Amino acid sequence: MLYIVIPVFNRLAYTRACLDALRQQTHQSFRTIIVDDGSTDGTAAVLAAEYPEVTVLPGTGSLFWTAGVNLGLQHALDQGADWLMTMNNDVVPYPDFVAQMMQAANSRPPALYGAFELDARTQEPIYAGGWLNWRTGSFRRLLDEVPADQRRGQRPTEYLPGRGLLIPRVVFERIGLFAAELLPHYYADYDFTHQARLAGFEVYLNFDARLGTYPDESGDQKNRQQRTLRNYYQHLFSIRGGANLRDFTQFARRNCPPRDLPLCLLTGYSRRLVGYFLR
Repeated sequence: MLYIVIPVFNRLAYTRACLDALRQQTHQSFRTIIVDDGSTDGTAAVLAAEYPEVTVLPGTGSLFWTAGVNLGLQHALDQGADWLMTMNNDVVPYPDFVAQMMQAANSRPPALYGAFELDARTQEPIYAGGWLNWRTGSFRRLLDEVPADQRRGQRPTEYLPGRGLLIPRVVFERIGLFAAELLPHYYADYDFTHQARLAGFEVYLNFDARLGTYPDESGDQKNRQQRTLRNYYQHLFSIRGGANLRDFTQFARRNCPPRDLPLCLLTGYSRRLVGYFLR
């Protein structure tokens, strides 16, 4: 059985759209878990009244992404889940999303699969995995290497985000849950997929499994919309800051080859300190 785990904090309209899209899936052999981390916009009441099929786990109000996901994953594992998927509430899975994921999952030995992300408003491709160059801190995108007419099936990749990430149970049995203490919000998904690769699991981007996303809705994108000194500080040091220097350091120390670590940290810090003003 597949369990889909979605951590939420407010943004009820997005949660509704995501759950409505899951109700429209052509493959319905899955269960949904919402981890509601203290929402104040009526999320709990709406879920109880309108989505009785969803299991709702209350959070402490300070879980952030990683601990929230882990709470749902552990519950699913305790229920005997064979496959688990992490998903954000601000995504809209296409009707055959789950079917395409499970078809890929049954096509080879246990592996991890990520979604092909498209802008939910424009349908333009947004993300499809890739490879990180530790020395330069640059990211080689699969989208830049696979022509539009060849974007189908599964392609090997190195890192995947937690938006629609399908994971077999055996991965958790081998490497544990996401690293919540080290990486409470950002980088935890990239860290997990890299740790899974180090443990011997293959990682694929599934071009057939499409997910609508809202690229401007992340907390860090909102920091960038108004470039003030306060937002710059949030960008670098807040838990929800996309360039969080502490979390980047933890991520690099856990995953970067030791010989490349000094240069990785130097280039990584430089990109984060200056990049805020360049984009």
